[in-house]
Amino acid sequence: METLRAFLEFELLSIGGYTIRVYTLVTILIIFLITKFILWSIKKTLFRTNKLKKIGKGNVYALFQIIKYLIWVIAIGFILETIGIKVTVLIAGSAALLVGIGLGLQQTFNDVVSGIILLSEKSIRIEDVLQIDGDVVKIQSIGLRTSKALNTDDISIIIPNSLITTNKVINWSHQTEKTRFRIDVGVAYGTDVDLVIRVLEESAFEHPDISNRELTEARLVNFGNSSLDFQVLFFSKNIFRINKVKSDIRRNIDKKFAKNGIAIPFPQLDLHVKSNAEKSKGE
Repeated sequence: METLRAFLEFELLSIGGYTIRVYTLVTILIIFLITKFILWSIKKTLFRTNKLKKIGKGNVYALFQIIKYLIWVIAIGFILETIGIKVTVLIAGSAALLVGIGLGLQQTFNDVVSGIILLSEKSIRIEDVLQIDGDVVKIQSIGLRTSKALNTDDISIIIPNSLITTNKVINWSHQTEKTRFRIDVGVAYGTDVDLVIRVLEESAFEHPDISNRELTEARLVNFGNSSLDFQVLFFSKNIFRINKVKSDIRRNIDKKFAKNGIAIPFPQLDLHVKSNAEKSKGE
C-alpha cells in the first residue's frame, strides 16, 4: 500500500507553483474516460430514441453535438482544476489577453457562434440539400466552426458556418422531401398545342423518380419570337441529383417530339436587303 502511495505521489514535473504527480495524470485519464463513456451512453440513448420515436436524424445529431461540446467544456474545467489551475482566476487574469485574441480571431468566433446557432436552431440539418452561392450541396456534418458538405460532383466542401447564417441560402429539403422543378422547351409555330402538352406530360410521367404524377402538368407560357414556349412542371424526391432526372426527361421529350413530328425551331431573323439599282430607281 505504501509502495502504491509512493508511486502515486511521485513528482513528474514542477513548473512554478504547479506540480504534476502520477496521481494527477491518473485523475486526468479517469476524467477523460468518464467523459468518453458518458458521451457514448448519451449517443446510444439518443439514436435508440430516434428509432423508437422516429425523430429526424438531423435533430438528433444537432442535439448530440450541443451536449458533446457542453460536456467537454465541463471536463476540461475539471482537468484544469486537477492540475491546480483555478478556472475563475484564469479567466479573470487573462481578460485583456482574451480581448486581444477575440479581435484577432473575430471571424473564427463568428463561425463558432454561427455553428451554435445552426445546431440549436435546426434550420439546417444533416442530409439537407442547400443552394449556396449557386452551388447545390448536401450537408454531411455540422461542426462548431465549419460544416462539411458534398456537391453534385461528389467533391467534399468545407463551409464556414458564418457563410450559411449570414447569406441567402435556399434549403430545398427543409419542409418537404419533394420539390417541384420545371423544364422549358419551345416548338415551332403551327404545332398542335394539345399534342405538345400531352407529349411533355407523358415524357415526365415515364421517369421513375417523378412523384405526385397527378400534379405533373405542362403549360403554354409564352408566344416567343421564334417559337411557342412551353413548360413542364413535376415533383421529385431526387433533389440532389435532379440534373440527371432533368436530362432523362429531356431525352424522352426529344424522342417523342421526333416520333410525333414536333420540331424545335432555330431562332429566325428576317433580313431585307435593298440593292443599289432599287435605290437609283427610287430616286
